Amino acid sequence: MFENILGQPGIFQLTRDISAGVLAPSLLFFGPPASGKGTAALELARVLSCENPGVPWNCSCAACFHHRTLTNPDILLLGSRHFSAEIAAAAAAFDREPEAVSARLFFIRSVRKLLARFSPVLWEDDPLGNFKEYVLALEENLDELAIAAPPDQTADSEGGKARGDALKKINARILSNALKLEAEGISETVPVSHIRRAAYWSRLAPAGKHKLLIIENADRMQESARNSILKILEEPPRTVTILLTCARPESLIPTIVSRLRPYRFFPRDAAAEGEVIRRVFRDVRIGEKNSVPGSGDGGLITAYLDSFLPVTMEKLYPLAAFFIASLAASTVVGLRERGFSVSPQELVALGKFTAPIAEQGNLGRPVTDTKNLISRVLEEAGNFETLELFSRFLGQLLSLLSESFKGETPQPGEIAYRDIWKSRIRDAEGAVRIFNQKAALALERLFTELKREMIELHPETLICVGGGM
Repeated sequence: MFENILGQPGIFQLTRDISAGVLAPSLLFFGPPASGKGTAALELARVLSCENPGVPWNCSCAACFHHRTLTNPDILLLGSRHFSAEIAAAAAAFDREPEAVSARLFFIRSVRKLLARFSPVLWEDDPLGNFKEYVLALEENLDELAIAAPPDQTADSEGGKARGDALKKINARILSNALKLEAEGISETVPVSHIRRAAYWSRLAPAGKHKLLIIENADRMQESARNSILKILEEPPRTVTILLTCARPESLIPTIVSRLRPYRFFPRDAAAEGEVIRRVFRDVRIGEKNSVPGSGDGGLITAYLDSFLPVTMEKLYPLAAFFIASLAASTVVGLRERGFSVSPQELVALGKFTAPIAEQGNLGRPVTDTKNLISRVLEEAGNFETLELFSRFLGQLLSLLSESFKGETPQPGEIAYRDIWKSRIRDAEGAVRIFNQKAALALERLFTELKREMIELHPETLICVGGGM
């Protein structure tokens, strides 16, 4: 059991509880991103359904086969998360080793995780809307992939080359449709309708031995959804295990946490993360920990996945700096138009810190025209082809804001800036992820609102320096 969870000592307690027959009916897997929570949850579903208890991942029973391909009807997977980077990385792994069955399976599973969010169980009461065509297209693409012959690796034959070219075309279609489906169909929150449908599903008899309901990033549930999941947790059906995942237990309300048995997933060290990339993503080129500016403490796996985004974090970091430097310059102009000859220290710090980063990224000097700025950002970011890119860009804005204010004791103006930025960035992400607003409109409003609120912070209440920027 759990042989596919690498470098994660926290899994031992879960294994012991299963072996001892004391697994709780409701569980919480918590820990940082890329620590193996999702993979462990899927393996738990296989273990609970296996017709030969205790048998490893490659068990030959029908239940395990369908769990490996994520087509078992006794697992329901929901929750908001990013998929595009993992799918792109899995596609790259399959392209490198198209003859490897495990590489093909990994690619299929990465897509199935996305398609699971569009299960008829969850959408029975709601039409799939504009993204139905992508769901159907992906199902057809996966059927094509399942039966496609691998290229001939031992002979330079026309037939082998043709099979390889056909496989690459299928992979490209899958990746394209997956990116579109995520962009249009994945919400930032877990809607109450999905929880209610999951509750109904939980009370139906399993097709096999046992059911598992997995809610990833459960801290993103709507308030009504939290109330609904509480009702299931109070009286969980005997034939279902309920598993929630999140980064930190404190991000969930106490009444939910109190009904879950927690299992902690720890950050993996660089050696373990490198082994995950080599064995799971089948990439032997990984060396030392990624040092991309702005990659933060997400670790090697996060940085590796980021490298498969249409626009890399190495490019997003100076682009976010360009946005902030331009915003700071435009705000200074706005203050001067209102008769202020002095710029707040916090505003000066923003401009001084971010402008050189933008110039080092070959983005040039800040611009003060809003439409020109937004157009430039969209062009450099490929129009934010995926929601994940847009979220990462917003995250870089907050990261750069924090880096600009490096004093040990936060000043009143810094606190005010942080509060404003967090609120407006949260609004921008919600506008795109929840209300499907175009990134261009969300960015324009973000720029305008931040500028307005920074101007409205009366300069006399902030620590000021002479001369402006």
